[in-house]
Amino acid sequence: MSVANKNLKYLRKLRGLTQDEFANKLHIKRSLLGAYEEGRAEPRLEVLETVSDLFKLTLDELLRKDLSETTENYLAKRRAIKLSDTAAKIPFVPVKAAAGYLNGYADHEFIDELNTFTLPMVSGGNYRAFEISGDSMLPTPSGSIIVGEKVEAMDHVKNNTACIVVSKNDGIVYKRVQKNGKTKNKLMLMSDNPTFQPYSISSEDVLEMWEAQFIISKTNTLQSWNVGQLVNIVADLQQEVAGMKKKIN
Repeated sequence: MSVANKNLKYLRKLRGLTQDEFANKLHIKRSLLGAYEEGRAEPRLEVLETVSDLFKLTLDELLRKDLSETTENYLAKRRAIKLSDTAAKIPFVPVKAAAGYLNGYADHEFIDELNTFTLPMVSGGNYRAFEISGDSMLPTPSGSIIVGEKVEAMDHVKNNTACIVVSKNDGIVYKRVQKNGKTKNKLMLMSDNPTFQPYSISSEDVLEMWEAQFIISKTNTLQSWNVGQLVNIVADLQQEVAGMKKKIN
């Protein structure tokens, strides 16, 4: 087993993460992380680069130093990082800035002008926060702030993952993403609120995608469902069940 394999397992346990949680952060399958930790495969360079960003380490440290034997030095380094101003600054896109964001999402000067904030649980990575509007993702209320991590490749997104999708035609929306294996150029966007119908968009229209990591909302926000809408939903479900029974019989 190489030093890099041992360090991956050590760092995961040091952060208190399960293999599933750590694999998600590294954008790999849990089985592949298990192979790395057990020494059955060597970690790819892009995986090591992600680990370097997450733990503020150099590739040289990951590849050559057994971090479990230099715990005191490593923890001292982590304490110094915490005391310094290294928390990830998260640009915030309010609803009123949504239209401007579509034109300036790739403009560093525009992004620099956005207000920023930090979260204690966020370090490393590329994050952005968006204010959402509407009831399509209830019980997540309108006005909530979704903190998302940048999706660098569509293959990294699992089906039914909640994401902020920035597209040419639909602007900024918060939906669950469903990929179609047969038509890779199409994405199905679904709402958590069943009264909103899913719809498809072309993957070529997607400008950016941010996988939701945290939701910030006011504690006194009460969620209310329209009783009439719920009645209609139940009626539709009953009709579908009745139709299925007829087919079976």
